[in-house]
Amino acid sequence: MAKAAVKIQTYKNFIGGRWVKPANGQMMDNLNPANTREVVGRFPASTAADVDAAISAAQEALPRWKAVPAPKRAEILYRAGEILMQRKEKFAQDMTREMGKVLKEARGDVQEAIDMTFYTAGEGRRLHGYTTPSEMPNKFAMCVRQPIGLCSLITPWNFPMAIPSWKMMPALICGNTLVIKPAEDTPLSTINLVKVLEEAGLPPGVVNIVCGTGPEAGAPLTSHDAVRLVSFTGSTATGTAVAETAARAGKICSLEMGGKNVIMIMEDADLDLAAEGAIWGAFGTSGQRCTASSRLVVHKKVYKKFVEKLTERAKTLRVGNGLDEKIDVGPVINQKAVDKILGYILVGKHEAKLHLGGTQLASGNHKHGFFIEPTIFTDVKPNARIAQEEIFGPVVSVIPCGGLDEAIEIGNSVKYGLSSSIYTADVNRAFHAMERMHTGIFYVNSATIGAEVHLPFGGTKATGNGHREGAMISSLDIFSEWKSIYVDYSGKLQKAQIDDVQV
Repeated sequence: MAKAAVKIQTYKNFIGGRWVKPANGQMMDNLNPANTREVVGRFPASTAADVDAAISAAQEALPRWKAVPAPKRAEILYRAGEILMQRKEKFAQDMTREMGKVLKEARGDVQEAIDMTFYTAGEGRRLHGYTTPSEMPNKFAMCVRQPIGLCSLITPWNFPMAIPSWKMMPALICGNTLVIKPAEDTPLSTINLVKVLEEAGLPPGVVNIVCGTGPEAGAPLTSHDAVRLVSFTGSTATGTAVAETAARAGKICSLEMGGKNVIMIMEDADLDLAAEGAIWGAFGTSGQRCTASSRLVVHKKVYKKFVEKLTERAKTLRVGNGLDEKIDVGPVINQKAVDKILGYILVGKHEAKLHLGGTQLASGNHKHGFFIEPTIFTDVKPNARIAQEEIFGPVVSVIPCGGLDEAIEIGNSVKYGLSSSIYTADVNRAFHAMERMHTGIFYVNSATIGAEVHLPFGGTKATGNGHREGAMISSLDIFSEWKSIYVDYSGKLQKAQIDDVQV
């Protein structure tokens, strides 16, 4: 008897409160990176026509949504948070199937969206401005926040629910409407998030989702005349192009891009703790985090011993399908990622010592997935390509150093400035490094990953353009604008900086 064909679920764009097919009728298959024989779903291959429709819907909804009091907007977000909690496991399963990260990490991704939704809802009664004394008598001075308008959000595949929540929830609480384009590799998780907002009672047109590729759907979102703000998370190369397009049109642009993060391990460090942190930082999410600990700068006095502990721990990591609770490291996202990572491993073999791993796993249970062994290079020079360029895979470079100042110099020697860390028992060393490291995030006795939603997230140098997501103060500064207000009740024309006020 012939095997029955598996029915593939088809998804649509969400425009103006309706789930609609793409204008061109074209669809894309979303494959499970752990098993490419499985089609997770079929999604719209949208174009500028779909973007135009979504932007029109967001424009139409903007005046009504701006008029909704912020505490009432917050009630919708709070309901969304409750629904997310109820469906956490289902959404985590979906995420692992489409992105590959192991289930415990997928659950963490959904939890981050839950945390961000509840946290942002709490700001509905705290969109604070401030009052200040006027320099003129009988005059009141204050400032308030107001919505920016229509926002376009472009999000990556590695955190397909957490990062959209970082952008969507602050934008919504501030009274903006938006169009979001998720990464073409992971649209389902963002669709799940949008469906939750729909169920929670978000009015039609306030949130719109358009699935598709960067050139076909993302680019029109950055250039459309009606878009006031573009928020992008992804590669530095793409982010630079987004910034150029936004600048030409006079749009606000928020960028969060690459990283080449460092853990500095001093001779007084707890080496077991440092090795555990390095394993988690380097190989968590298969190294596919902008905050991944891709460089380990280790004091020469403990270098050999640390490498032994790191190697021993790395050898125990189980690589496979993230839906298996016993698996530690899942696949990378797609064939393009495999090719890039293997290319860097080849480069690394000419620059340093390949100490562990370095090959693609392509047989047995790994035959139909994008699996790469956890890879360790040792005796890496600070200026080597594998120590300078973002690989975005399970590859770590171990670099020897002679002391704290040299470690800091090496740590700061890359073009990025996202996250850094030090392992030491000396509080003075910790504070010295904390002050000298030119990164947006710094950890003591922990890996470079694990940001929490109530602190600002972002970096310096080529990592971004100065904006920070996460914490409400920094997020609100992205998604709202200040309005200064002066109320003169003196009954006469007063000229600030000109009239001489008598004391």
